[in-house]
Amino acid sequence: MNDTTLTQTSPSVLAQVAQLPDMSMEEIRALWRQLFKQEAPTHIRSFLERRLAYRLQEIEFKRTPSHKNLVEQNQRRIRAIIKTGQKPLRDRYPKPVPGTVLTRIYQEKEYRVTVTHDNQFEFEGRLYRSLSVIAREITGTRWSGPLFFGLRKATDKKNNKRGGKR
Repeated sequence: MNDTTLTQTSPSVLAQVAQLPDMSMEEIRALWRQLFKQEAPTHIRSFLERRLAYRLQEIEFKRTPSHKNLVEQNQRRIRAIIKTGQKPLRDRYPKPVPGTVLTRIYQEKEYRVTVTHDNQFEFEGRLYRSLSVIAREITGTRWSGPLFFGLRKATDKKNNKRGGKR
């Protein structure tokens, strides 16, 4: 593993952290040397993975905007709420971070979808704008993509807030 493998090819810190369990012990030690400028203090993999995950996040968050920018962002958000009188609507389901690989086993076959930087989804070498289209391609029926890939849970009909019978 060279010094730029994770820092240049991985699209996000979360993707880098997610790769740690799949790395060989040799790669773990090389990453340790890269990030800490010294040899790993132990051979206990679980310790090294946890500490590397922490260090990767620590480095990334040092690059993020200062607290001043966060305050400015909050002030803009507050002004927008005051102006409209309403809180901004949240997305119906949380969008996965670019680099996230969504995996689903369907009819004994594993399907993998990667979230791209432009909020699209790569599946079998093609780009899609919607997880639902991918779910339909896999199953042959209409599915909620976020539900199919486990990004949200199915609602319990008994607890449906709409009321009334369906």
